[in-house]
Amino acid sequence: MGAEVTLIAGPGALCTPFNVNRINVRSAAQMHTAVLKALSGQDVYIGAAAVADFTPTNKAEQKIKKTEGCLDLDLVPTVDILSEVAAHALRPKCVVGFAAETEQVEHYARGKLERKNLDLIAANHVAGIGIGFESEDNALTVFSKTERFETGKDTKYQVAAALLRIIAKQLESTS
Repeated sequence: MGAEVTLIAGPGALCTPFNVNRINVRSAAQMHTAVLKALSGQDVYIGAAAVADFTPTNKAEQKIKKTEGCLDLDLVPTVDILSEVAAHALRPKCVVGFAAETEQVEHYARGKLERKNLDLIAANHVAGIGIGFESEDNALTVFSKTERFETGKDTKYQVAAALLRIIAKQLESTS
């Protein structure tokens, strides 16, 4: 659609799309740093997924060997990158989040939209049959503070294209 895109991504097998600037990270902390560093001058931020909800308080320097009994881990909440972007002084014009839900999709998505001060939230019902995880197809319900959009069930590529058209419409309405 003609955008200059910066993709900040962790390890994965997917190829980087043509003409996309990719920044590779390996941890939630690295992603947080990279996102904030790349924020200046961006019109849109799409937080496609939470990196991790929790982070261990201590990082083992060596492999943790299997032992008898249980392993105790102390976890702390990971920095909420999406919320930080939405509250940042260099906040893009449009901040988009995702809500993958198994129940009460609209309720939870609208709550996240408000709580994180987002412009749009793309919600999908991941418990649905034949869409979302482990499927070639998906469907999204996208909420703004005043509107609701449905992409309809389609290939993930077509659903992504529909989401980008919704984001473009949102940008036009704020200009």
